Amino acid sequence: MIYTITFNPALDYIVSVEEFVLGKTNRTSQEQIMPGGKGLNVSMVLHNLGVESVALGFIAGFTGQEIRTKVEEYGCRAEFIQLPQGFSRINLKLKSQEGTEINGMGPEIDKESLRKMMDRLELLEAGDFLILAGSIPISMPDSIYKTIIEILSKKNVQFIVDATKDLLLNVLSNKPFLIKPNNHELGELFDVDLKDRDSVIPYGKKLQEMGARNVLISMAGEGAVLVAEDGNVYQVKAPKGKLINAVGAGDSMVAGFLAGWIATKNYEEAFLNGVATGSASAFSEYLATKEEVVDLRNTMELS
Repeated sequence: MIYTITFNPALDYIVSVEEFVLGKTNRTSQEQIMPGGKGLNVSMVLHNLGVESVALGFIAGFTGQEIRTKVEEYGCRAEFIQLPQGFSRINLKLKSQEGTEINGMGPEIDKESLRKMMDRLELLEAGDFLILAGSIPISMPDSIYKTIIEILSKKNVQFIVDATKDLLLNVLSNKPFLIKPNNHELGELFDVDLKDRDSVIPYGKKLQEMGARNVLISMAGEGAVLVAEDGNVYQVKAPKGKLINAVGAGDSMVAGFLAGWIATKNYEEAFLNGVATGSASAFSEYLATKEEVVDLRNTMELS
């Protein structure tokens, strides 16, 4: 089974304004409310691709209940822990001449609720996948990713980590199955500027030497690179299409890669499926559908 974990999920209030004017009353031309959070995005895209997963996380208050409702209406299996106080955050995504986001803080995660989450994670079994993605809420210890991985590594659970800086570096020794930095995040780790596909390869290999089994590097319009466990390096140009909404594209790439790997056990196919899925989400108003992914995948080949 695949499990995703979202420590601080949100209701994303996505609004379009024809011409946003600061300091004035603005009217929306389009609006949408969707569940948000990196782990939830992965679960929802996996569902679109026909792959079952369990979405874990914390929710609070009336907004948390709406997150649960919307995730389940989407067709995903959700196992959230209800926090005793506060309310889950609302994130405003404003689309106008420029995109603007205002993200809420989210509730405090108390020690008892965290213990319940750790007890739930203890039930994972050998061969399961756990996807850890995003930042850590201020009320949780910075070491939480490391703690979870060290406990579950003993049970041969496979890990995918989509995080940055120390959150990522601290877990490499535990040999995650997949990590997914973009070229800017990879450059920050080594204090270098990485602009083309060839330039990221040596640094992807360094992360592999530090423990990562597979390093998937997204590069927006430049394409993507996979430094794979089988010793090969795969590259692909970005598929052609119009960028509509980049939110969730990275999460979609993770979902597509894992779905491709489970279906074929072939790194090339997993890589191309991941890139197609991430791009399909970027070319859509929301998250990629299976049909959109298949259409893009049929246009792609390694470069």
